[in-house]
Amino acid sequence: MRFLQSLRREWLTNIPTELLSGVLVALALIPEAIGFSIVAGVDPKVGLYASFSIACVTAIVGGRPAMISAATASTAVLMITLVRDHGLQYLFAATVLMGVIQIVAGALRLGLLMKFVSRSVMTGFVNALAILIFLAQLPQLMHVGWETYAMVGVGLAIIYLFPYVTKRVPSALVSIVVLTAFTIYSGIELRTVGDMGELPSSLPFFAVPQVPLNLETLKIILPYSLTMAAVGLLESLLTASIVDDMTDTGSNKNRECVGQGLASFVTGFLGAMGGCAMIGQSVINVTAGARTRLSTFFAGAFLLFLIVVLGDWVKQIPMAALVAVMIMVSISTFNWSSIVSLRSHPLSSSGVMLATVVVVVATGDLSLGVLAGVVLSGVFFAAKVARLLGIITELSEDGREITYFVTGQVFFASSNSLVDAFDYQDVPDRVRIDVSDAHFWDITAIGALDDIVLKLRRHGAHVEVIGLNEASATMVERFGTHHKPNVRQKPAH
Repeated sequence: MRFLQSLRREWLTNIPTELLSGVLVALALIPEAIGFSIVAGVDPKVGLYASFSIACVTAIVGGRPAMISAATASTAVLMITLVRDHGLQYLFAATVLMGVIQIVAGALRLGLLMKFVSRSVMTGFVNALAILIFLAQLPQLMHVGWETYAMVGVGLAIIYLFPYVTKRVPSALVSIVVLTAFTIYSGIELRTVGDMGELPSSLPFFAVPQVPLNLETLKIILPYSLTMAAVGLLESLLTASIVDDMTDTGSNKNRECVGQGLASFVTGFLGAMGGCAMIGQSVINVTAGARTRLSTFFAGAFLLFLIVVLGDWVKQIPMAALVAVMIMVSISTFNWSSIVSLRSHPLSSSGVMLATVVVVVATGDLSLGVLAGVVLSGVFFAAKVARLLGIITELSEDGREITYFVTGQVFFASSNSLVDAFDYQDVPDRVRIDVSDAHFWDITAIGALDDIVLKLRRHGAHVEVIGLNEASATMVERFGTHHKPNVRQKPAH
C-alpha cells in the first residue's frame, strides 16, 4: 500500500501538466546539449544522448523529483583536455568512473555536507547562475538582424501574457510553437536549432569504452573523473536545495548523489558524456507546474523522440524562441529581493553573497564560487563567535587568590584571546579558572587551556580548573596535559 501511495505521489499526480512540462524542457535541452558538446570538443550526439540518459535515470533513482539533470557546461569544460589529448573513448571511461565515485559519495552520506552551505552562498549561487544563463544567450543576439530581436520580444510577450488566458498550458511552450510556426510559414531567415549542429538519426546503443583496462588508463582518467564527480555533485545538490525551496518540499540528498552516479555510470556505456542537475531547465520545469518524476523522465524520453523521429521539424525551431525562454528563466531565477536586502542584511552576509556571484561570473566555475562563499561564511562565523568570549576576574580580599570566570565558546578562533586575557606577571598563590559557562570545542582550545595552566604554575601558583561540562571534560581528558602527572614545566624567568 505504501509503495502504491509513493508511486502515485511521485509519478501519477497531475499527469497532463507533467507531460507538457516535459515537452517544454526537452525542447530547451536540445540547443544546450549541442552547445555543451561543442564546448567539450565532441560530436553533438554525445551531449544529446547524455541528456536523454541522465534525465531518464535520475528521474527513476534520483532524490529530487521534478529536477532536470542532463549534459551541462560546468562538466563539459572539464572534459576538453581529456578529449583533446586522449580521445573520445577515454571520456566515456572517465564518465563511468565518475559515476562510481558519485555512488560511493552517496553511500558515505556526503550529501549531508549541504548543511554547511549558508543561505548567503545559496543566494549568490542562484544569482550567479541567473547571470550566466543570460550571458549565454548573448551570442545568439549578436550579428543578427532586427527580426531576431523582434521574435525574442514577441516570445517574451507570449511567455508573460499567455498565463492571463490560461495556466493549463506552459506559456513558454506556447511561445516556442507559435514562433516556430510563424518562422516556417513566413519564410523569415533566422538562426535555427539546425544551425547549432547535426542531430543524430539513430538510438544510442550499449558499448564498453574501448580503452586498455590497466593502471595507466586509471592514472589518465582518475583526475578528470574526480573533478567531474565533485563539480557534478556540488551543482546537483545546490540545485536540489533550490528546487526544494521553490516547491516547499524536501529531497534526499544522499539518494541524489547515488542517482547522479548511476546516471553517469549508465551514460558512459551509451557513448555519452557526464552531466549533472541543471538549474535553468529545473526552473523551467517547476515554473511550468511540474512536481513529480514523470516530467523529468518524459523530458529525457521526449528529447530522444524529438531528435531521432522529429529531427527535421526540430531543426526548424528558431533560436530566438529558445533565447526568449532562457531569458525568462534568467529573470525568474535571479533573487531580486537580495538586492534590496543588501541594505538591511549584515555586511558579512552580503559580502558572502556578492563574493560568490563575482567568483562564479568571473571564472565561469560554479565550484570555485561556492567554495569561496563557504570559506568566507566559515571565517565570518568563526570571527563572530570568537567575539562572544568573555573573561571576568575576582580577586580575594587578602589578594592571595584570583578567580577567572570564562564565558562563551573556546575554539581555534578564540583560543588566543583566552590566553591573552590572563595576567602572567603578578600571579597570586592560588588561581581558580571557572569555566562553568564556557565550552571547549577543539584541540586548539584544549591546548590553550594547557598553556594557561602551565604558565601560571611556572610562576608558582596553584591552579584549579572547575566547572568543565561533560563534553569539555572528555576533551581535556583525552587531549589535555596540564592535569596529568609528571608534565614537564619550564621555570619562570
